[in-house]
Amino acid sequence: MVNPGGSSQPPAVGAGSLSWKRCAGCGGKIADRFLLYTMDSYWHSRCLKCSCCQAQLGEIGTSCYTKSGMILCRNDYIRLFGNSGACSACGQSIPASELVMRAQGNVYHLKCFTCSTCRNRLVPGDRFHYINGSLFCEHDRPTALINGHLSSLQTNPLLPDQKVC
Repeated sequence: MVNPGGSSQPPAVGAGSLSWKRCAGCGGKIADRFLLYTMDSYWHSRCLKCSCCQAQLGEIGTSCYTKSGMILCRNDYIRLFGNSGACSACGQSIPASELVMRAQGNVYHLKCFTCSTCRNRLVPGDRFHYINGSLFCEHDRPTALINGHLSSLQTNPLLPDQKVC
């Protein structure tokens, strides 16, 4: 079982030691001939199920998807979150398997999540400002914010500093 964006290889187990694994789904020992490994955990094949349709994921494919705390089959992932979305910066489609950045409900390609002024990429840990649909790094925030003058920005609510997580 492969988890896009996660580790696909289980940790090595010593050749001479038989170590019982615990199922992340039911908590029981896994003594089955086959077990699944995804999301850094082991699963009975009967316990790894799609949160929506309850399909046993080991029986319907070699991939599973996780989002919003759910484990999903490919069909339900696409049904809930779409096969692709559009980047708020460039307007190009974003495949469902691609990592993205989000701000105020907008979705961006990693390469497009940049300061509107200096065009430097914003990465996790960076502080930024989101004003009138534009992203600004902390260094390039509009002078209206620095001087406390709202002038043309007054019609739209200003959001406090945000941090990329």
